[in-house]
Formats: sequence, C-alpha cells, structure tokens
Amino acid sequence: MIELFNNGKELDKVHIAEHRKKPLMELLKKYASLEDVTAIAIGGSSASASTDSTSDIDIYIFEKKVTPADTREQSIVKPCSDNYEVGGDYFGPGDEFMHNEMGQECDVMYWTMDWFEDIVKSTWINHQGQNGYTTAFLYTLKNFSIIYDSGNWLSSLRNMVQKEYPLELRDNIVTRNLMLMKDKPFSSYFDQICKAAMRNDMVSINHRICAFMASYFDVLFAINRIFHPGEKRLVSFALNNCPVLPAMFKENFDELFNCGTTTQRRIELLETMFNAIKDTWHTIRSQEKIKQNSGRFSDFN
Repeated sequence: MIELFNNGKELDKVHIAEHRKKPLMELLKKYASLEDVTAIAIGGSSASASTDSTSDIDIYIFEKKVTPADTREQSIVKPCSDNYEVGGDYFGPGDEFMHNEMGQECDVMYWTMDWFEDIVKSTWINHQGQNGYTTAFLYTLKNFSIIYDSGNWLSSLRNMVQKEYPLELRDNIVTRNLMLMKDKPFSSYFDQICKAAMRNDMVSINHRICAFMASYFDVLFAINRIFHPGEKRLVSFALNNCPVLPAMFKENFDELFNCGTTTQRRIELLETMFNAIKDTWHTIRSQEKIKQNSGRFSDFN
C-alpha cells in the first residue's frame, strides 16, 4: 500500500478533468512502487492552473538512481499506452506517452535526489546566478503538487524555498545577466547581434536575441524577487506578477516581435529595453540605499 503525501490532498490541486484522476492515481502508484523512487510530484501547467487543450501532464519522479528504461517500459508504460517513447533522454532521463484511458499525453522526468538537491542548494543557499533561467527549478519546486514523498525529503526542500528571496541571489543574477546582455566589453549578446546584422546572418541574429531575452527575463524576475516560471507565456506572466516593470515593457515587446519590424529597429529596441531594465535596477538599488541610510540616521539619533 502506497501512502500518499498529505493524505492525497495535493492531488486535488492538480488541474485535470475529473474522469482522468483515477487512472492518473493508478499510474502514480505504480511509479511509487519502484524500488528507488523516493518522491513523486506533478508540475507544469497542470499544477499552475494554466493548462489548456494542448497541455500534457508533467510527472516528476525523484529517485536514488534512475530506474532502467526497459523496466519502466515493461512494468509501467507499455501496459497503459499504445503510443509511447521510453528512454528518450534528449533533455535528461524521461519517457513520453499517450495514456490510453486518460486520453492525455504524459511527460515523465526522472531526476536523482542528489542532482536535484545540488541544484536547489547551489541556487538558494550558495546564490549562484546562471545564464538565464536561474530560478526556474526553484519555481518548479515551489509550485508543483507533491503526490508521494517518502521521508518528507521533497517537502523539506520545498519548505526551504518558501522563505524570503535572498538579496545576494538577486544581486548575483542581475549582475551576471546585465553583463551578458550588453555590459561585457567583449562578446555581449547585444554585440553579437550587431555583428550578425552586419553579416545579414538572420539565423545568428535570432539565436542571440533568444539568449538576450533569457537574460532579460532572468533580470526582471530577480529584480522582483520572484522565481522564473520557465519558457512559456513570459510577457503575460510578468504583467500579472511583477510589481516593478521597465518603461514601455509591453509596447517594446509588441514591436520587437512584430514581423514588420526591421533588423535595425530591433537592435534599437533591444538597446532601449536594456537601458530601461538597467535604469529600473538602479532605481531599486538607490531606493534601498536611501532606506538603509535613513535607518542608520535614526539609530544615531
């Protein structure tokens, strides 16, 4: 008998049609019965109320070591699916399949406990910034629904990131990604975009704009001290969740990605967006310093 985390109450938070909940629960219990599985969670749009008709079910399996693909195929996937891919490790160990009874695609990821815990602690405890998407794993951890958690290992990690967003993490993310966007003296993303434009290399231009955007949103979410939600719906997420936004935020994005916008105009917009988010950051830091100095003055009196 598999004991569900919090008596299964977190399954009620999963945004899935009622008729699919029973077969989903049966599937998850099979995963929980695997020898090395310690915890199971559901994330993505199913856990965040942003699901739509194209959404799959993201299932996270946390293990001491990853269960072999042939075991997963024979004991779990093949009995419930006629259309599947097991062991497609393009983005890490994982399986994808259409569940026959649910009529919905399942995307199952297998993460080792040590690997995931190292990522969480390097970000949250050691405050290490990355080249974009720094806190995306923390967003996943904070927002997914825990279904099974032997020894409360996963819930303990989640409780850790419920605390106040560390200022040192914010500062490291902002500093690193502003440098990558344009502040580096050599080979910033902006510099690479300009050089690609001189060569009329459209593939390179778009590739570097994507990298620029990854760092831009990393800075934006860090400034607001909220976790990065990943790759989808970033503009709407920022509009709905960020108290602080750079000037002309939505207008600049609308023009940047309008198919009629010329390459030269895109470069101008990127520089404008960079300056705006950097100005926003400097304003925040100035306000913090004024507050700190005010506090010191009060203590002196």
